[in-house]
Order: sequence, then C-alpha cells, then structure tokens
Amino acid sequence: METTSELLEQRIAEWRASLRRRQAIHAVDVDELEDHLRDQIAALGEAGLSEDEAFLVAVKRMGDLDSVSREFAREYSERLWKQLVVSPEPSRGPSRSTRDAMVAVGLAIAAAVAIKLPELFGISFAGEPDEDALFYLRNFSLLVLPFLAVYFAWRRDLTPPARWRLAAPFIAAAVIVNVMPFATDSSTEMLVGLHLPIALWLAVGYAYSGGRWRDHNRRMDFIRFSGEFFIYFALIGFGGGVLMGFTLMMFEAIGLNAESIIQMWVLPCGVAGAVPIAGWLVEAKQSVIENMAPVLTRLFTPLFTVVLVVFVLAMMWTGSGINLEREVLIAFDLLLVLVLGLLLYSISARDPLAPPGVFDALQLVLVVCAILVDALALWAIAARISEFGFSPNKVAALGENLVLLVNLGWSAVLSARFVAGRGSFAPLERWQTAYLPVYAIWAWIVVVLFPILFRFT
Repeated sequence: METTSELLEQRIAEWRASLRRRQAIHAVDVDELEDHLRDQIAALGEAGLSEDEAFLVAVKRMGDLDSVSREFAREYSERLWKQLVVSPEPSRGPSRSTRDAMVAVGLAIAAAVAIKLPELFGISFAGEPDEDALFYLRNFSLLVLPFLAVYFAWRRDLTPPARWRLAAPFIAAAVIVNVMPFATDSSTEMLVGLHLPIALWLAVGYAYSGGRWRDHNRRMDFIRFSGEFFIYFALIGFGGGVLMGFTLMMFEAIGLNAESIIQMWVLPCGVAGAVPIAGWLVEAKQSVIENMAPVLTRLFTPLFTVVLVVFVLAMMWTGSGINLEREVLIAFDLLLVLVLGLLLYSISARDPLAPPGVFDALQLVLVVCAILVDALALWAIAARISEFGFSPNKVAALGENLVLLVNLGWSAVLSARFVAGRGSFAPLERWQTAYLPVYAIWAWIVVVLFPILFRFT
C-alpha cells in the first residue's frame, strides 16, 4: 500500500508531467514552479492541513497558469469537501480536527468568562457609569484577543521563547492602559481604546505565522486569514443578532422580559466567544472558503471606484472642502482602510504570473482616487492644526492619513509600473507585507506616547 507521502509525490509528478505536456515549458521553469508548489504544500501542512488538502490548495494558489491547475483542483475538490465536512470514521482517539474544535470551544468559553470577570470588581459591561464603559473600551481587546493568540500558539506549537515574545505585548499593554491617569473626558483614552486592537492584532499575526513573522509568505497568509476572519465573525454576529431577536420575541410572548439577560450575558459573552470560534472556523475550512474575501473584492472594487471618482469630480466641480468633524474624519479613515483592504485581498488571490488586465487598471484608478481624497483630508487637517493648534484627535488623524498615504502612494507607483508592463507583480505584493509592521508601530505610538504627550487629556 502506498504511503501518504508516496501518494503526494505521485500527484506532484502527474502535475509536473501535465504541465510539461500541455505548455511545453522548459525543465528549469518547471523545477522553479515545483519548488514553489512544494513550499506552499509545506506551509499549509504546518498550518494543519492534510497532504490532500495542502496539495489542492497549493495547486489552486498557483493560479490559472493553464488548464492543468483547474483540472487538478476539480479532480480533488470533491475529496477535499468530504474530508472537511463529512464526519471521519470512528477511531481510537480524537482526530486533529476534533482536538482543534475542542480547544477552540474551550478558549471561547474562557473568553466569555474573562469578559465577565471585571464584574467581580464592580465593573459592569452594561453599567451606567462612564468609567465602566471606558474600562471596557481600553481592555476589550485584552480580554478577548489573547485567547485567539493562544489558539494559534497551540496550533503552531510555538517554542517557549516564541510564547514569551507573544505574551510580552499583551502584558505590556495591560499594564500601560490601566495605570495611566487619564483625565475626565480624555480624548487620548478614547484613542488608546481604538488603536490597541490594531497593535494586538499584529501580535496575533505573530502567533498565526508560527513565530516566523519575517517570512513574506507567512504575512500574506495572515492577510488572507484576517479577511476571512472578518467575514466569519460578521456572519456569526448576524446569526447571533437573529437569535437574540427571536429570544426576546419568544419570552415576550409569555410575559417575560429577557432584555436584561441578553444585554448583560448573551451579548458580551457571545461577542467574546465568537473571536476564537471564528479563528478556528477559518483555520479549519480555509481550503474551502479562502476565496470569499477575493470574491467580495471583485464585486466591490468597481463600486467603490465609481463612488470615489464621482466624489472627486464633485469636489472639483463645487470647490468644496472636507468637513473636519470627528465623525467625518473617522468615516474617511474607514473609507481609506476599505480601499486598502480591497487592494490587499485582490493581491492575495491574484496569480502573480498572469499579465495585467482590466481589473488591475480599475484597481489602479481606485487607489489613485483614494490618494487624492487622502491628500485633501491631510491638507484640511493641517490647515485646522495651523489655525487652532494641536489636539490628540487631529494629530492621530494626521498620522493615520500619512501612514495610509505612504502605503497607497507607493502601491500606486508599483501598480502603474505593472499595468504599463514595466515591472512585475511581485514588488507590489511584497510591499504590502513589508508595510504591515508600520501600522502596528503607529498604533503603539498612539497607545503609549499620545497620553503622555497630551498629558492624559
């Protein structure tokens, strides 16, 4: 009987032979492609996929080099679906997938318990005092994200030194945000609460990469995971909202009001527990749902491009500037983040060997429009600072827009070179993964230095 490794070698040999036969590719080129395929299989295997799953996903990620990739994907997709969805045959001990599920559920329960622990000290999730709400604003990510990081630390079997490096930012953040003497109605406290999840999410990325954060491919995998995590978390949230709505309706039908129980228990515990569960679902089903974020990107990129083009033309026609109210600044920052997300997930799913097409040109237009909007927002922020002086919110908005402008600006340059046929796709992809630490550095600057610079006001 052939071993699993022998079967894998046989499939790789079939893929290689089909590639040579159909495309008449030079042997050296085939060797390079096979090395890339094996690297993908090895990385996916370390992430916990079986060899069957890893082989299929690696072939799919090779892109539409020719019909061979599509044929291999179709050939093994049915088997992959059955492996992921159909319950395995009974065995003497729990399978890896069962153990993963058990650990994820255990961590979800632990996260739900952690979100309620502050009540032992008189701090309520739905409490009336503003101090309670601000405590949860500062600490919510500290009460939830460590459990997702623990899941990946266990899943990737991190070494003890790597575990300590993973724990360090969480411990430091817990001390920093809870010892700072924030003033009443402090703007910096609000900024800390908004930026800390960004800083700690990159720490989760360190666990997801198995401690190999400097590896370009690992960072790109984390970008893919982040998009799919958001989709799964949103789906769980929508489902939870429907569940809570029906729960209220049913209890009201018998004269009982369950609103306080849902507000105090179901909502916070559900949100906290959904974080490790969403991470587990993406990890377990990544070979099936890995294309969800890119599909949504294909759908929304043209729509956002039209909206931004019309917006820029409207500003030019009317000569109107950008309103600098806090809500407007937040909305524009979210818009730029969405544009960046559309760029990232289209890059993460694109075949790097394919020539530039219409979608690449459309994406370049989207990025250029986003740069124009960002530049106008920066101009307006700088004008307000020169007129009214510095404030935490204005400086934070200025910094965030600068960070986004640098990323989008150089992305536009690299994308223009690629679309014009004067450069390859690889530099654009590597620029995105290389720039990720900049977001974490800026988030930590806001969390640690802003309260001190602005005297905790």
